[in-house]
Amino acid sequence: MFQRSGSFKFRGAYNRLSQLSEDERERGIVAYSSGNHGAAVALSARLLGVAAVIVVPATGSAAKLAAIQGYGAELVSYDPATQRREEVAAAIVAERSLTLIRPFDDYAVMAGQGSAGLEICRDVADLDRVLVPVGGGGLAAGVATAVKGVQPGAEVFGVEPEGAADTSKSIRAGQLVNIGQAVTIADGLLATQPGSLTFGINARLLADVVTVTEEAIVDTMRFCFSRLKIVVEPSAAVPLAALRSGAVPATGRTVVVLSGGNIAPADFARIIS
Repeated sequence: MFQRSGSFKFRGAYNRLSQLSEDERERGIVAYSSGNHGAAVALSARLLGVAAVIVVPATGSAAKLAAIQGYGAELVSYDPATQRREEVAAAIVAERSLTLIRPFDDYAVMAGQGSAGLEICRDVADLDRVLVPVGGGGLAAGVATAVKGVQPGAEVFGVEPEGAADTSKSIRAGQLVNIGQAVTIADGLLATQPGSLTFGINARLLADVVTVTEEAIVDTMRFCFSRLKIVVEPSAAVPLAALRSGAVPATGRTVVVLSGGNIAPADFARIIS
């Protein structure tokens, strides 16, 4: 949550945008996001001098949308009840010849997120396990690639909310599964189906993908605030909730990635109360 733009997403966004060709930079980029990816892309675009359009849900977090706009991006809103964000972004790509920056199913984005795994390995020798939240699977795929490459004996666990368990169900089925609808307070983990690229990596490298309840997520947000003196958004509380609830063994040298802290004060107060 201390990463620039308030979440791990800046790592992947900046890595992807830094690899744009000169022609792509001049034409600009478009991304779709419920918040954190959009803010990360918007900030990266500003730093690199690239015009950015972010497709956002009209029902999205006001704090996250304000952050995206504050970084200088153009916002295009859509109605999640009647429109698909992928289709809205595709229409903009066709109309304006922009480059689409996907939130997770992109190797350059995954590699950027994986830099967190490299830093973990640099800071902690003889890891036993690393816990990461799983939405589309980009952070898990990047971190797992880095950790297993540097410390092959370490295990990487993905964690999802029970109401958004698309990756765990896909891994158990041995193929991509679309759960239809994701229902969870963790608004950064609302993917209904894993990415095809991320799933291939996560199915091979993750030790397991476990789930946690909504109650465990909220209780962990409260724990982080009262005991650790840090503010995490619901999605970031998910992996620590797995450790605290016993879904993953709390033994050995374990690292938990707290992936973001972008939540409005009023929303945070309401949730932990």
